[in-house]
Amino acid sequence: MTRFVLASASPARREVLRSAGIEPVVLVSDVDEDAVAAALPEGTPPHRVVVELARAKAESVAAEFLAAGTAELGADSVVVGCDSMLLVDGELQGKPHTPEIARTRWAVMAGRSADLITGHCVLRVRDGEIVGSALDCSATTVHFGKPEPEELNAYIDSGEPLKVAGAFTLDGRGGWFVDRIDGDPSSVIGIGLPLLRRLLGDVGVGIAQLWAADTPG
Repeated sequence: MTRFVLASASPARREVLRSAGIEPVVLVSDVDEDAVAAALPEGTPPHRVVVELARAKAESVAAEFLAAGTAELGADSVVVGCDSMLLVDGELQGKPHTPEIARTRWAVMAGRSADLITGHCVLRVRDGEIVGSALDCSATTVHFGKPEPEELNAYIDSGEPLKVAGAFTLDGRGGWFVDRIDGDPSSVIGIGLPLLRRLLGDVGVGIAQLWAADTPG
């Protein structure tokens, strides 16, 4: 059976997969995202930045468990890395980390639209080596509402926007401030199921195989 390895600590990505019938093995990469992005050539297009970050995470985890010979992953696995960033006025925005940065970003975002870009990398690992790879990104336009000052204060105080790309969530408290989206909602949460299904197909893995891997008995 083919096992699904998620190279991410994101509980939101994990829940998207679980709701879609896949129980992933979670192995978190130690990739320095800022360093990977800084090493890219100046002028690298936004979609390429997020794809390269996703690739770095997937390759790091694949290398780690291949070196360790992690037996429970079995002889056939797919390793999936993802990275999301919000494109606002031509600039990519990742996690704000501090309340001050989150507040500054919301001052720009409120009442406007921006593109949430999510890079995906799928590596097929079989019998101790990488035998296939597929990469791409999805882009979804997010139309933001205008939180009242007390709402925004409470949202930032909750800590949620500090830990997510673009300082908002669709599936959490931030969903109150998203008027609508144009595109794939799962991609906004962090892992786009339609795109991921295509990339899995590119490395020879069907969704039914992954469902079968998690079917009791």
